Amino acid sequence: MPETIDRARRRWITTAGAFLAAAPFARAGSAWAEPVGAPGKLPPSAAGAHTSLGPLKQVAAGALNVAYVDMGPATGRPVLLLHGWPYDIHSYVDVAPALAAAGYRVLIPYLRGYGQTRFLSDATPRNGQQAALAVDALDFLDALKIEKAVVAGYDWGARTACILAAIWPERCKGLVSVSGYLIGSQAANAKPLPPRAELQWWYQFYFATERGREGYARHTRDFVRLIWELASPKWHIDEATFARSAPAFDNPDHVAISIHNYRWRLSLAEGEEKYAELERALAAFPNIAVPTITLEGDANGAPHPDPAAYAGKFIGRYEHRLITGGIGHNLPQEAPQAFAQAVVDVDAF
Repeated sequence: MPETIDRARRRWITTAGAFLAAAPFARAGSAWAEPVGAPGKLPPSAAGAHTSLGPLKQVAAGALNVAYVDMGPATGRPVLLLHGWPYDIHSYVDVAPALAAAGYRVLIPYLRGYGQTRFLSDATPRNGQQAALAVDALDFLDALKIEKAVVAGYDWGARTACILAAIWPERCKGLVSVSGYLIGSQAANAKPLPPRAELQWWYQFYFATERGREGYARHTRDFVRLIWELASPKWHIDEATFARSAPAFDNPDHVAISIHNYRWRLSLAEGEEKYAELERALAAFPNIAVPTITLEGDANGAPHPDPAAYAGKFIGRYEHRLITGGIGHNLPQEAPQAFAQAVVDVDAF
């Protein structure tokens, strides 16, 4: 069995009424990074104050060659920031400098199918299921020899962060999740929703068709811009802001990953067998015991659960924050101060 597949199968926690300790990790090579010292004071961070995240780095991690930003002191406490669909690392363009200035080591990878991240093999399935993205994140931490980090995200990134916290809690110092508990299952997604809720998922049904796949491939940037506007109806998206993110969607695998993600959710596409055990564990909707802060914008136009529906899934120290002022789905880019503060606060829990 290839090593990457073997590690993916080994590194999940079995259930026996509750999730127990994970199996030991193999740590080949040099010693893992150890953070030094406590973070300093978080400086003010205004939306739109920054236009660049600086140079990208590359690292081979699992199935991918991951393009990522590494900002802040190398010995700082690690923070893993995960972006969503259809967004990119620039969602953290104002969050990252603030956290770095406070002494954190801020890591922001392009997800599979985005930016300069590439598959190492043409033979690897262009798989967008939730388990694949979670294993990608774990492989990324392993490749950088980071044993434990605060994990934070929104949209697909929040789902991945929740999975890391639920299945590999020993790797998570704390969790910040926009829209709360987002772990899903194909069985749960098979259940119909009330009509108004189904209307919000119009693109999921569009992607279920070949017309939808072709339409997304032909009009990717227009489609993405529409999603941004619908999901954040009060966010002023100027042309320069969109132009910074738009090249990320030119990734040759972006359309395939996006389409597979939504088709897999509706059981219209198969997942990979190597993730079957992990998906069964996730389908049990495991509780999350690591310290957690969930966030929600008061003008989130994307589908999202009511905070009361998921509060009980967080069984450790937990806090929910409603971020006001017309804040939509892309919360870290629209309200960077609130997002960065949540990272600092959950780290101190």
